[in-house]
Amino acid sequence: MSDYDFRPGGSLKLKGVAEGGIIKKKKKKAKTKQDSELERERVKDLRDEAAVSKSSLPSSGSNSTASSASSDRKTDAERRFEEVQRRRLADRVAKLASKTHKDRVSEFNAHLESLSEHHDIPKVGPG
Repeated sequence: MSDYDFRPGGSLKLKGVAEGGIIKKKKKKAKTKQDSELERERVKDLRDEAAVSKSSLPSSGSNSTASSASSDRKTDAERRFEEVQRRRLADRVAKLASKTHKDRVSEFNAHLESLSEHHDIPKVGPG
C-alpha cells in the first residue's frame, strides 16, 4: 500500500459552519400583472401630485422648497457659512469662465516651471 492510495471523497468540511451547510436566501416571487398595474398607477398619481405642488408653489431659483425647509432649522452662523460658500463658488466659476483653455494651460505650465525641481537626482561622481 503506498501513501497515495488513500483519497478522501466528498466535499470539503469548513470550520465553524453548521452541519446543515450555508442557508441560501430565498428568491423573490415575481409580481403579477395586477401588482405591476397598481404600482404604475401609484407612480402616475405621485407624479401628478408633484407637478401640481410644483406649479402651485412659487419658485425662486433652485430648490426653493428644500432650502426654505432646511433654512428654518439653521443657525445664523450656518446661513452665513453657506452664503460665503456660494459667493466663493460663484467667484471660482467666473474666474474659470473668463479664461480660455489655452490661457489655463499656459498658466499651468508657468506654474510648473516656477517649481523647484526636487525630483531631479544630481549626478554623483565623475562624468
